[in-house]
Amino acid sequence: MARVGILPLGRPNFDVAFAEELAEKAWRLLDASGHEIVGPRGLLFDAAAAEKALETLSGDPLDLVLLLQFTFTDASMTVKIAEALPAPLAIWAFPEPRTGGRLRLNSFCGLNLAGHALGLAGRPFGYLYAAPDAPGIAASLAELLAGGRRAESVPTGRAAAGAGTRAAEIVAHLRGARIGRIGEHPAGFDTCAYDDRRLADLAGISVEPIELDAFFDLGRAASPGALADARSLAASALTGLDGIDQAELERSLRLKSAFEELREKGGYSAFAIRCWPETFTEYGGAVCGPVAMMGEKRVPCACEADVYGAITSLIMQEAAGAPAFLVDLVDVDVEDGTSVVWHCGQAPVSMHDPEFQPRAAIHSNRRMPLLYEFPLKPGRITLARVSQAQGEEKLVIAGAEMVRAPLPFSGTSGTMRTDAPAETLLKTVMGAGLEHHMALVYGDVRETLRGVADVLGLPVLEIS
Repeated sequence: MARVGILPLGRPNFDVAFAEELAEKAWRLLDASGHEIVGPRGLLFDAAAAEKALETLSGDPLDLVLLLQFTFTDASMTVKIAEALPAPLAIWAFPEPRTGGRLRLNSFCGLNLAGHALGLAGRPFGYLYAAPDAPGIAASLAELLAGGRRAESVPTGRAAAGAGTRAAEIVAHLRGARIGRIGEHPAGFDTCAYDDRRLADLAGISVEPIELDAFFDLGRAASPGALADARSLAASALTGLDGIDQAELERSLRLKSAFEELREKGGYSAFAIRCWPETFTEYGGAVCGPVAMMGEKRVPCACEADVYGAITSLIMQEAAGAPAFLVDLVDVDVEDGTSVVWHCGQAPVSMHDPEFQPRAAIHSNRRMPLLYEFPLKPGRITLARVSQAQGEEKLVIAGAEMVRAPLPFSGTSGTMRTDAPAETLLKTVMGAGLEHHMALVYGDVRETLRGVADVLGLPVLEIS
């Protein structure tokens, strides 16, 4: 019998009632496991509560520390726990039904961020992504509690020699690119950190910091003509504009003008923006809709100030000759072989399923417009990321087929079948400690991307 310390993590802006339902089922399984289970039973919603719980577990030795990832959280508390408790570490995260409504938990993304941070720290961990009533869950949990289900390292390889003219052209176009970084990346998002010198060495890319307040001021000062143009663009793409809060909608649309003005004055090829919480809490409107508009114009605007996400999007749109969409992987179903990519509501509208009329929507947690809402169209896609996982720059590449399916979650999202089995996708993301953002384009551009990696001198991790 092992002594297992439990830390149940959550965020109050997700579906707490649903998380608590899962928690009851999880605790029943844990209590029936035959192990000594210690730790708080209530969800830990903030750093103060988590640190207090951590103190209670720092006395008697533990055989295992198990984090219950009930909703999305950033990785900051996970890193503190890993540093404070020397016992082996494991994480149990929870799928949710693809209802077409909000992401009620977004637990997988929390697991993804945690895995990346632990990979950077060189800290081994086990993981389980399964519902507490899934078939075979008792055996899977027993394996996890016994120290199994470890994230296994994934080797990278070299790109094939002979990059080709197109790859060389893409890298030449990338060199000298300027990225406007609007605000800092959120705390606990190690996935979005970057080093200026490494970027300069990689492709001669420069990053210029821009204050969030300056960006907001540009939005507030948008001219009536610029505002009218943004509204006309939204109206040409979306239904339902008149049914959302018009003052909040106007504030959101003004941010399109702010992007345009910054781009014109600064000569930026892309932006990386701290999209939350301040756009909601301080400015009063979502930036998602303007991001969708800029993406359609092939000016990527990476969320959470993800500079490497912006760089990857630049590469991808050049390779595809079409817009790129920076996505979160939010669900992997190893049983039916499908996975879901999502982001709040910012996909370029040309990616919408033609059988679905795109509509205006509000942010699922912050309840403000403007978001684009539609399922992604079926077709061949490529996913990629210039990654810094486990401290090594590499190019991650995957091929997939976007399938026609009902909207999985609100905003812009799509159901895909990766060329690699879904279980391989899951094991690679966790074992390699990959970032939670990947860029998506339509078409198969993997050969071109291998050439880009060769020109840049990057190893390749191909999910296949």
